[in-house]
Amino acid sequence: MSQTFGKTRWKRFALVMVPSIAATAAIGVSLANNALAASFSVSGQDFKVTVKDLTGEHFSQFGGVDFETNGTPHVVAISAFDHATLKGLCQSVKTNLGPLGYWTLVLNAGDGEKPVDAKNLLIDLNQLNADAEFTNINIGQDASTLGNKNGDAVDLVRKAGKLPTGDKGFAQAADVAHLTGVQQTAWATSAGTFTLNGLKLNIVKGSGNGVECY
Repeated sequence: MSQTFGKTRWKRFALVMVPSIAATAAIGVSLANNALAASFSVSGQDFKVTVKDLTGEHFSQFGGVDFETNGTPHVVAISAFDHATLKGLCQSVKTNLGPLGYWTLVLNAGDGEKPVDAKNLLIDLNQLNADAEFTNINIGQDASTLGNKNGDAVDLVRKAGKLPTGDKGFAQAADVAHLTGVQQTAWATSAGTFTLNGLKLNIVKGSGNGVECY
C-alpha cells in the first residue's frame, strides 16, 4: 500500500530528478532565441549538473536501465516533469582528448531575472544531493498505474517503452517538487523544450573542482 503525505521535506534525497541539458547536443543545435529543441542524450558517459533552485510540476519517478552503444547497462532513476523552472543552472561534461589532456564543456543559464524553463522533461540519473520539498507526494505507487493525471511527460515515457509494468514497477509521484542546492550526475536527458535565458557556454582546459560544476 502506498503512503500519501501532504508535504514532505527530505535533505540530500538521493533519487530525485533534476533537469539538465546534454552539452554535446548544445554544440550541435541552433541557439537562436536561446531555445533548444529536444530530445538529446549523452552516450557512454555521465555528466554533472548543479542548480541553485528548481521548482517542478507533476513530478514522477521510477527505476529503469540505460544502455551504452556497446551494450553496457546502467541502472537509473527515470524522472519526469511536465514543467520546471531552474535558477542558476550549470552543466559540465569532460572529455579526454589524449595528448591535449582533459577539456570540459561548461554551460550556464538562468542566473539573471529569468530562469531556465523546461517542458515535458525526462532525466535518467544515478546520483543526486539536494534539499527537497514535495507537495502531495505518493510513495510506493505501481509505475504502470501512472497516467494522465501524472502529466504529459509520463506519457512520453510510456510511448518510448520505458515505463515499468507489473508489481515490480515501484514509483513515486507529487504535484510539486521544490529542490535547492542541487548536485547531480546523469546519463541521459530529453525534453520538449528548453528555454535557456542568459545562456553561456565555454570550453575550458582541465577537469575536476574549479573547472566542472562541482
